[in-house]
Amino acid sequence: MKTRMKELRAKCNLTQQDVANAVSVRRETISFLEKGTYNPSLKLAVQIAKLFNSNVEDVFLFTDEELK
Repeated sequence: MKTRMKELRAKCNLTQQDVANAVSVRRETISFLEKGTYNPSLKLAVQIAKLFNSNVEDVFLFTDEELK
């Protein structure tokens, strides 16, 4: 899974720690999400999308293969 989190964080002038604090997870979780090595729960994905005033689909990019 790819994400636009790093791009959106930069646009909002937020650090990984800022995002982590806002959604109540560890900074490492945000790092793993940005690297695509961790898939968020639906709740976490929605919280992150809301933080960036975006839709989940605009933050987390799934390939057709991943959706099967």
